[in-house]
Amino acid sequence: MKGRKPDLHNVIPMKGDMIAAPVPDAPEWMTEKAREVWGELAGILVTKDRLRPEYAYQFASYCESVANFYNATAVLAVEGYYFETETRNGRQQKKRAMWSVQQESLSAMTRLSALFGLSPVDDARLKSGGGQGDLFDRLMEQLKNGSG
Repeated sequence: MKGRKPDLHNVIPMKGDMIAAPVPDAPEWMTEKAREVWGELAGILVTKDRLRPEYAYQFASYCESVANFYNATAVLAVEGYYFETETRNGRQQKKRAMWSVQQESLSAMTRLSALFGLSPVDDARLKSGGGQGDLFDRLMEQLKNGSG
């Protein structure tokens, strides 16, 4: 070979955590909107090592909850949150069924998003290794050293 020999001092080797893991496809049984949510978030979670194959059903549940919330909110935007009905007590306003679907979906989203660190608080908790162990470790260290 002719030419200048390569200078390997300017090559930065890849670290193990820089190698991207494959992003799993959304399960076929998911609704179209939930598959869109999967497509938006799955790559981010894989990068953070929060979406492994054994977590796929939990994440699919989260995606379906987001889809249900989205769909219920769209229906409420068109139909409104209340309807009027005549009862023995006179005319009353009642919440539409989609209002309950929206609220239940929001609750499920909140619960399931915590598992994957999808809120700022949960993200910080998962990054720190979380749990109360850190709190107690610091407390025990302070008691041992006599510092306050």
